[in-house]
Amino acid sequence: MKDDQPSAGAAAVVLTGGKSSRMGRPKALLPFDGEPLIVHAVRRLEPLFSEIIVVAAAEQELPPLRRGSGQALPVTLVRDQVAYQGPVAGIYYGLQEARGAIGFVTSCDVPFLSLGLISHLLSQITNYDVVVPYWEERLQPLFAVYRREVAPLLKDQLESGELRPISLYKKVRTREVGPEEIRRFDPEGLSFLNMNTPEDYQAALKRWREQRGPAEPAKESASVPCTVELLGVARLRAKTREVSLALPQGATVAHVFSALAEKLPTLVGPVIAPGGNSLASGHACNINGRDFVRDLTVEVRPGDRIFIISADAGG
Repeated sequence: MKDDQPSAGAAAVVLTGGKSSRMGRPKALLPFDGEPLIVHAVRRLEPLFSEIIVVAAAEQELPPLRRGSGQALPVTLVRDQVAYQGPVAGIYYGLQEARGAIGFVTSCDVPFLSLGLISHLLSQITNYDVVVPYWEERLQPLFAVYRREVAPLLKDQLESGELRPISLYKKVRTREVGPEEIRRFDPEGLSFLNMNTPEDYQAALKRWREQRGPAEPAKESASVPCTVELLGVARLRAKTREVSLALPQGATVAHVFSALAEKLPTLVGPVIAPGGNSLASGHACNINGRDFVRDLTVEVRPGDRIFIISADAGG
């Protein structure tokens, strides 16, 4: 199976419903590469899966699951029926929703997942009910392939309070994929690098930029430089007056907010709306001191000066 070929009969199940207590804010909404992390995860999986299921908590806020062009991503959204039952619940609800016979399960906070490794795991399910990697001395249940047929057993675990996914593995035919096999497709095991703390998040952003390093010179030559000046609450939160950005060609005001959220995460919530591509209530955007902008699709021109103004910033 090629790593860019959709997997017939398989769904991707992406879990987003965790508490994010160590991160301090919802992980699914973290800006990553100019878009919310959950959108990044879905876009990474889209070349391999024609069916993608996102499992969220009952009242969890999610950004629009759309591409930058505004086109909807091919996603089915499922809500947990009982909050915070852990990954067993997420896996169960996702498999229940899947149309096909098998599901690849992951979480939204692993931005470096390898499509080649996923394809290999899928190829190993033929004579098994679960295919699960074993990496760094432990099983990886949130980067594993499950047959839809195991859903009733997961339901039994939920009802009995048995909330560890690995409890399932002794009850069914399980194939463990070891480190040597994993390294053939993902030499550093980056597929299992998840983000639990702000430090993890910043390290992942840095690694992502480093991985994209060879493409940067061409991008920079075609970039759109602009300056964002912060006023009122935004300046107080960021502890800086202005920020210089280099945006891709065709960038819009929404790209400005996403790039700003990634550079200054302290603004997300009070100034920039969760999801990172619009302003929070009580804030406005002005371009070059002339036009207040509400349309997020307005294109940014090289040299534009963009003002982020809060209601108490004065005239």
